[in-house]
Amino acid sequence: MNRIRLGVNIDHVATVRNARGETYPSPLRAALLAEKYGADSVTIHLREDRRHINELDLKKIITKLKIPLNLEIAATKEMLKIASRSEPPFICIVPEKRKEITTEGGLNLNYNKNFLKILIQKLKKKNCRISLFIEPTLKDINQAKKLEADCVEIHTGRFCNLVNMKKNFKNELKRIQKSVLKGKELGLEVHAGHGLTYASAKILSKIKGIQEFNIGHFLIGEAIFEGMPSTVRRFKRILRP
Repeated sequence: MNRIRLGVNIDHVATVRNARGETYPSPLRAALLAEKYGADSVTIHLREDRRHINELDLKKIITKLKIPLNLEIAATKEMLKIASRSEPPFICIVPEKRKEITTEGGLNLNYNKNFLKILIQKLKKKNCRISLFIEPTLKDINQAKKLEADCVEIHTGRFCNLVNMKKNFKNELKRIQKSVLKGKELGLEVHAGHGLTYASAKILSKIKGIQEFNIGHFLIGEAIFEGMPSTVRRFKRILRP
């Protein structure tokens, strides 16, 4: 049975730091703690407006981290240049809007499709594993395959909101299950991310075929009370087959 990997997103450690314009808390320290206590990778999102993670964070983390760094970027020329220069092992291409509080949905894979394909090919030549952050639809799974991505990360936000509100999530769960199955059929590695909590991650971990969960906001929030070692270990236990 394949082991499910845990990616820890540490963006919101930088959010707390930037709220006061200080040098602490340190995203690098959070990355190394996540690594020490069982994370399989660390995720950071370098946004256009640098609202949390910045280039110096990227440089420090990629230099010190022994597990893979997963760099989330928008499909722009600026981010292509930065990613090509830093060469992180993993890259996840995500949608981005300046006014959004957090990523609001999956990529529109038909928008600027030609540039997206060029970006993917250039970064794959740098030996980066390329993932596309998409909605759980068969159309997007098929399009990701045509774009020659290595992986897809399914946007789980809608499902997680239903779980949090104790509403019926069966239809959304079915959408995710069908997308995972289609991804596997096409030879794509399938990941899950956005809005995941202990409860929602536990439900989704039962779906055969999801190989990686990327979890950030809730994990960092719980770490304020429980500590990073405890939250990382707890998610590792939840994801254990």
